[in-house]
Amino acid sequence: MLGVDLGARRIGLAVSDATATIAEPHAILERSGDDDRDRRAIVATAHEVGATRIVVGYPRSLSGRDGPAARSAAAEAEALRIVAGPTLPVDLHDERFSTHLARQAVAAGGARRKVRQRPVDDVAAAVILQSYLESRR
Repeated sequence: MLGVDLGARRIGLAVSDATATIAEPHAILERSGDDDRDRRAIVATAHEVGATRIVVGYPRSLSGRDGPAARSAAAEAEALRIVAGPTLPVDLHDERFSTHLARQAVAAGGARRKVRQRPVDDVAAAVILQSYLESRR
């Protein structure tokens, strides 16, 4: 599976192992300014890694309601479904706290300050995908 953390400037990507047990960071795509090009890049990555499903982070508010960011992610996931086609399903999964958890994971790993300051979009995508994998067990 391919996990996706949609950001305004970057898109984090993560992949699961073949048994859909463990997610790991894969790549960070810089936004191109062309949403359709970005969607094609996500789908191309899914095909490259042999993903059978794309999981997009769904940023609900702390109360669990759908705010503007959640509505935007839902619209983006719908557009991604069109590009991905019927053989590559796209799911939304709650991503509350994913970036915070990603930063904590990087810091807990003993990373130096300079490393901790790098974008964590790929790690956030792994947090989202890992949560999705665990929710399916």
